[in-house]
Order: sequence, then structure tokens, then C-alpha cells
Amino acid sequence: MGQHLHGRNLHWAVTAASCQAFLLLGYDQGVMSGLVGADNQFGTQMGHPDANMQGILTSIYDIGCAVGCIASFFFGHKIGRKKMIMAGGTIMVIGTVLLGSSYSRAQFIVGRIVTGFGNGINSATVPSYQSEMARPERRGRLLSAQGTVTIVGLCIAYWIDYGLSFVDSPVQWRFPISFQAFFAVCLVLQMIPLPETPRWLCEQLARLQLEQPANQSTPEVIRLRRQIETSIEIESAGGPFKYSELLRGGRVQNLRRMILAALVNVQQQFTGSNMINYYAPIVYQNAMGLSRNLSLILGGCTSLAYLVGSIIPLWSMDVFGRRSSLMISASGLCVCFVMTAALLSTGSTSCAYAATVFVFIFQIFLGFGYLPVPWFYPSEITTTRIRARGQAFAGFVNWMCVFIVVQVTPTAIDNISWKTFIIFACFCAAWVPMVYFFFPETKGLELEDVDHLFERGGLTGGVFETRGYPIQPGHHRSVNTERIGKDIEEEHMELA
Repeated sequence: MGQHLHGRNLHWAVTAASCQAFLLLGYDQGVMSGLVGADNQFGTQMGHPDANMQGILTSIYDIGCAVGCIASFFFGHKIGRKKMIMAGGTIMVIGTVLLGSSYSRAQFIVGRIVTGFGNGINSATVPSYQSEMARPERRGRLLSAQGTVTIVGLCIAYWIDYGLSFVDSPVQWRFPISFQAFFAVCLVLQMIPLPETPRWLCEQLARLQLEQPANQSTPEVIRLRRQIETSIEIESAGGPFKYSELLRGGRVQNLRRMILAALVNVQQQFTGSNMINYYAPIVYQNAMGLSRNLSLILGGCTSLAYLVGSIIPLWSMDVFGRRSSLMISASGLCVCFVMTAALLSTGSTSCAYAATVFVFIFQIFLGFGYLPVPWFYPSEITTTRIRARGQAFAGFVNWMCVFIVVQVTPTAIDNISWKTFIIFACFCAAWVPMVYFFFPETKGLELEDVDHLFERGGLTGGVFETRGYPIQPGHHRSVNTERIGKDIEEEHMELA
């Protein structure tokens, strides 16, 4: 069946499968927000957990995700993108069965870990799969779509939770927690007809020393293949991969790439995003003093504001680029949390209502930059040789930071209430200069051309030079096109 997918249809199928994985990720991020508590059906089944146990039941999922990223780090490049994604979806189905049938904390915790393990594999693999399959001039838009559907999944979870909150039976929590299996099954089925990425296949073929990795003779296919081959030849000059390569500087700058891949994910989580995404109803109820029902409604509305923000990058990402998106996002997030803390410090109900407005605006700024970029930026700045490992390492850092934030949030809200917002506002303020001084721009460049940014060590705010050829961010032709153009024409004539 996969042989019948070509061109635009294949690109849409790849995008749909990638988005399905992030729809599942978003649903998982949001589903616990309306379930966790001490006095509802879920709380009764779990023995009326206190704030610390609520944090464990929620955040232990992120430990599973981190372990899944570790598995991708060691095995993802060997097995390939497609098989890893299918394995991740299958594991999530198994974990969901454990969750939906839980009658004790122990089983629920095991189910959360297993489900997280599968999701960790997916979150570490899908961005690499999508980035390696996408055309450079549309890569930002397509990868940003993953962030949009993440919030669609979040919205679905919030509103299912709210609708079933009126049901006085175990269905109140068993159905929402089990429904994620539907998305996981869809993901596995969608991946079956799709091909492996050309960059991963070319590297495997290079190991066999084949001269013709592709049997297509169009100039565009030949150009892309030669580009990939040239890049892989440079990357593989040192022989078989060694993990010590990840800590090296030199011409390829792997250590710098790995640090940036991790740093952008640390930044994402310490914006305070998952304080809102995981615990919006608790934040509204405990920090702002609103009723449980109103808090659940506002939690759902917050997810809708997030959805609005996540749509903006579909247009803006390939216009403003990654650096500007992150800096604008961080600035807006800082202002929103400062205003939220200031309003809540008064202790009045009217100011609490006003503070919710800034939480909504926070979600829009979050969707604009710090939602999509950290998920795909590591796959753009790493080479084919280390991309699977770099994305997996970035995912591991991300999920460990999620664990920290999700674990401490209930306790922080209980003890320092609105002051929690000040802590995250300070982090957001710090991210702006950090992005400005250290993050290169990848907008519109072939993945192989991104390598040249690190050869020169520049920040690429404008035109940069590499090997005598000017590259303008936003211009999607590769330097390799000029360099091997004559060879392509000669090869095309031979094949014709």
C-alpha cells in the first residue's frame, strides 16, 4: 500500500502520522488535570492521595517518558525512525490497558510508567522523522503543526474530563485514561504504509558501499541524494560511531549541538508551561481561590487559548524564524506571569478573575514559540549521524524537567501560592538573552546546510558565508547544489 503514496500525498501522510503522535502526547499531558484530586472518583479509588501523592501519580509518567528517550538514544539510530515510532505506539496501548484496569496505586503507577515509556520513544523519534522528510521551505510550518495538534489533544482531554466530572461512577476517570489507546492504535496503523527517511536509508546504504542509493533519476532526487551522501561522507570520516563523539567540539561541534538541544528543552519546561497544562484546575482552585466547577471550566478554556496560540506558528515560524519566535515568546510569558503574581498578591476575588486573563494570554505566547520550537529544533541542529541520539537526549532532558515541574507544583501552590508565578517569570526573563547570544537560526535551510553554521560558529542573524558561497536564511537551496551542480547534470545525462 505504501508504494502508492508519492509526492504531495506522501508528504501529507507523513505529516498526518507525525501529528497523530503529538495528538496522543497532548492528550496524555492534559488527561490527568481533570482527574487528579482527593475527593472525586479517581481520588477515592487511589486512597484519597495528598498533594505529594497527586504529584507522584501525575509526574511518574514523565519518568517513563525519560526512560523511553534513553532507549531511543541507544537503539533509535540502529532500528530506524519508522520502527521506533510503531514500537512506541504499541507500548502505549499496553500501558493504557494497565491504567484503565487499575484498582490500586501500584498498578496505576506501573501503567503510567509503561505509557510514558512509549510516549518517550515517540517524542524522541517523531520530530527527526518529520524533519528528515520535510522540504526546507515548509519544514517550520509542518513541524509547528505538531505543536498545534498537541494542544488539540490537550483540549480533547480537558473537555472529556469536564464532561465526565458529572458522572458519579468509575467511568468518570476510567474512560478518559483509556481513550488514549484509540490514538495510539491509529498511530501504529498510519505508520505501516510509510517509508523510512531517505537520510537514514542513505546512511545504511553507505555502510554497504553501494554506489546508487536511489533508483530515481530526476534532478531534484539526485541533488538531494548527493547532498545527503556528501554530508554523511564528512560525518563518517572518523569511522564507526563512538559515543565520545557527542562530547567533541572541532569542526562538527557536536558538543555545542547537544548543549543547545538540551538547553532549549530546559527553557521550555521552566517557562512554567506544565504548571498550567497539568494542573490548571488546581492552580485556579488553590492559588486563585475559585470553585472546583469554575476551575474545571477555566482549565478547558485555558486549553482553547493555548490552541489559538499554537495555530500562529503555522504562519509565523517560516517568517520570523526560530530565534525571534523564542525571544518574543519568552518576553510575553515573563510579562504575563509578573502581572498574574501582582494581581493575585492583592487577595481579592476580582483580581483573581483578572489574573486568569493573563494566564490565557500566557498560553497564547507559549503556543507562539516555546510550544513548537523545542520539540523540533534539536532535529534541525544535529547531523544525520547523531540526530536520533541528539533528539533522544533532548527528549530525556525535557521529560526530566517536566517531572521536576509537575512534581513540585502541587506542593509549591500549597505553600507559596501566587509566588510560584514569580519564580517562573524570572526564568522566562533569562531565556531572552540566552537565545539571542547562543542559538543559531535554521529557518529555510536544508538540514545539511545547518552543519555549516557550526563550522563557522556564528549565530547567523543575517547572511553568512561558507566555503565561499553565500547562504541567506530563508533561502532553501543548499550550498551543495552549487558545489556539485555540474556533477548532477552529468549524472542525470548518464541515467537518462
